[in-house]
Amino acid sequence: MYRRYTPHQGLPERAGPALSRDMPSSTSISTSVRRYLPALLLLLTVFGPISMDLYLPALPALTSELGAVTSTAQLTVTACLVGLALGQLVAGPLSDRYGRRGVLLIGIVAYVATSLLCAISPSVELLVGARLVQGLAGGVGIVIAQAAGRDVFTGERLLRFYGQLTVIGGLAAVVGPLLGGWLTTMTDWRGLYVFLSVVGALLLLIALTLFPETLPAQQRTSGGFARTARDYRLLLSDRTYLGAVLSQGFVYAALFAYLAGATYVLQGIYGLSPQGYALAFGLNSAGFMVAGHLAARAAQRWGNHATVLAGTALAGLGAAGLLLAGLTHVPVGVVIVSLFVLACGVAFSSPPATTLALAGYPQIAGTASSLLGMVRFGFGGVAAPLVGVAGAASILPLGVVTLTCLALAAGTFLALTARTRPVRETVPDAVLVAQH
Repeated sequence: MYRRYTPHQGLPERAGPALSRDMPSSTSISTSVRRYLPALLLLLTVFGPISMDLYLPALPALTSELGAVTSTAQLTVTACLVGLALGQLVAGPLSDRYGRRGVLLIGIVAYVATSLLCAISPSVELLVGARLVQGLAGGVGIVIAQAAGRDVFTGERLLRFYGQLTVIGGLAAVVGPLLGGWLTTMTDWRGLYVFLSVVGALLLLIALTLFPETLPAQQRTSGGFARTARDYRLLLSDRTYLGAVLSQGFVYAALFAYLAGATYVLQGIYGLSPQGYALAFGLNSAGFMVAGHLAARAAQRWGNHATVLAGTALAGLGAAGLLLAGLTHVPVGVVIVSLFVLACGVAFSSPPATTLALAGYPQIAGTASSLLGMVRFGFGGVAAPLVGVAGAASILPLGVVTLTCLALAAGTFLALTARTRPVRETVPDAVLVAQH
């Protein structure tokens, strides 16, 4: 059983190289690989989420070709989202036990195979099943990137790395639909899945060449399911960890509600053209990336707890604007600004919350990361359909859902972390000891 001695506040360490003392010895990882590893870890976070966004412009054509009803075709999105959540929950503990590299390579191979299966699916039912497995495989990259980052970084560098993950996630949100729209001018929806399989094959080649094992054998867990259950009990008994995870679940529920409802609001209600919507979406995603970058610097100055609360409050301000738009008529500019502020707030809270959740558990970073990722995507999957309960002609559900989620995020975080006292310097990982 591991004991967590302190809730890390993300303050700089007194000293330390870019790669922390948790990193395996220099004999096992070459200097050139160390140089490229951060970029590779960032890349691994993209291919899962982009699977959810890339083919959205081709969804109507897919529905027509397979003779499916719209609600059934939309299950292909839901199945991928559920897979992304469950895939992280499975891959994290496995990587703590067997190492990061092997689990990652298996996940990428499965991703390539299921992407090809999606491309040749003769029915929407088979496509939904293939999308579920594709999401499971895609979730592996997310959890391995977060856990491997915790393996090799500490202190200020760890916080910056999680900020970069948030930035890359925002970039994927921009690139996915735009790239999908461009590709649909040259191929059909089946071709999009072939493209994803090619991307997966390239990632597999890169991982085989550049991704080292970041978790040495002597630091891995053992004990099978019983040990995993004990690790989960340990995590869930930690108020700081639980507060960070649950608050992020509610924050990302608001984000997924925004993603699900923005197109209906801006195009269906306010009549923006597809190009106008793309511009507004791109603006919000750019704000997401900038806020994710600034969050690491803010956390170094204010501490992780204060930065999480600031980001949640900022997102709540945007949600309040959406609620106002649902209660009374406002110009489209107010809605766009509200969505922008909401997106920025989510990105601002994510890096410090991730650091709070993972920094104290270097030995079980995969398990800790998997639960965080599962809650983010799981809560998002529940919240996204709620924005359509009043039909496509009302903004009110979007405002109610997002504001409620963010109020729950702030309340949960304050309630669970109120008793934790900020620590003004990072305790070395050596004090995190194993008790057998």
